[in-house]
Amino acid sequence: MKRRKFIKGSAIIGASVITPQLFSCTSGMYQNATYRKVHKVLNADRTKVGTLPILRAFAGDRNDYVSPFVLFDEFGPVNVGAGDDPLRVDAHPHAGVIPTTYFIEGSGHHKDSLNYDFQIGKGDFMLFSSGRGAIHMEETGQSLFENGGFYHGFQIWLNMPSAYKFADPATYVFNDQQMDVLDTKDYSAKVILGEMYNAKSKIELLSPAFYFHVKLKANGRLDIPTEPTHNAFIYTIGGEMEIEGRRSLKPNQIALYERGDNMINTYSKDGAEFLILGGQPLDEVVYSYGPFVMNTKEQINQCIHNYRSGKMGNPDIVNR
Repeated sequence: MKRRKFIKGSAIIGASVITPQLFSCTSGMYQNATYRKVHKVLNADRTKVGTLPILRAFAGDRNDYVSPFVLFDEFGPVNVGAGDDPLRVDAHPHAGVIPTTYFIEGSGHHKDSLNYDFQIGKGDFMLFSSGRGAIHMEETGQSLFENGGFYHGFQIWLNMPSAYKFADPATYVFNDQQMDVLDTKDYSAKVILGEMYNAKSKIELLSPAFYFHVKLKANGRLDIPTEPTHNAFIYTIGGEMEIEGRRSLKPNQIALYERGDNMINTYSKDGAEFLILGGQPLDEVVYSYGPFVMNTKEQINQCIHNYRSGKMGNPDIVNR
C-alpha cells in the first residue's frame, strides 16, 4: 500500500437499532431508584477490515452515550488453521485517537512506524496512542500460524482529549500483572481499565475511563457502580443476560445507558459473558475521517497532509 493512497477502510458506519425484547419469565432482577436506565439497544453489524471479519457496534456515532470511546469492533471469533495465510489489516495511519486491542483467544502480530514489532497474546491489552500520527499493521500471530486455533478479541478506539491530539505517538502493551481480577460466587471480572469495588487497573489514561470483562455465572447477579455523570455501555459476548427494564441482551448486542444514576444491574439465568465500558464524556466537537479523529476540519486536513507527505512513517516499510 503506497503512502499517498489515503486509507478509507475504517470509514464510519453505525449499528442497527433493534426493538427491545423483554423477559417473559420470572425476572431475576431487583430494582432500585438509583439504577441507570437503558437508552437504546443496538445490534452489531458484520463487516470486514482488510481480510479480518468483524462485528461493529458503533463507529463515530452515539457520541452522547459512548464518549470517550468512538469505535467498537469485535474481531472473530474465527478458526485459523495451522499454516493458513494470516488474517491481516495492512499498514494504515491513525491520529488523535488511541486504538486499544484486547485478546480473548489466539495471538496477533503488531508492527508500527514507531519501530515496534511484537506478538501479542491471550489476555494482553495494547494501547496505540497515535497522537499527531503513526502507522501500524495488524495480523494474526505466529503461534496461530504454527498451531492454528481461534482468533478472537476487540479493537475499541478511545478518543484523545483535545490537548493531546498532536502529542508524540507511543505504543504500550500490558498483561495480567497490570490488571486486577474479581472472583465471587456470582461472577468473575477482569478490570482492564479503571476501578470496580476493590479491584483497580494500573494502566494510566489521559482522561477517566473504565473497561471491564465480566463473566456472570448461572443465576449470577452483578451491580456495577459507575459515576453518574459518566457514560456507560454493555456489549454481550456470549450467553443471554437481563438488564434494566427486564430487557434481554443477547450476543453481539450493545446496550447504551442514560447518565444520571450510578448503578448498572445485570443478571443471567444460564451465565453470560460481556464487556462494560464508559467514562467521562469529553464534551468536545469530534471531526472524524477514516482513522483520524480530531476536533476541527482543519486538523483533519493537516493529518491528511502529514500522512501523504510521510510524516507519519512509511507504510511500505511497516508492511514488510
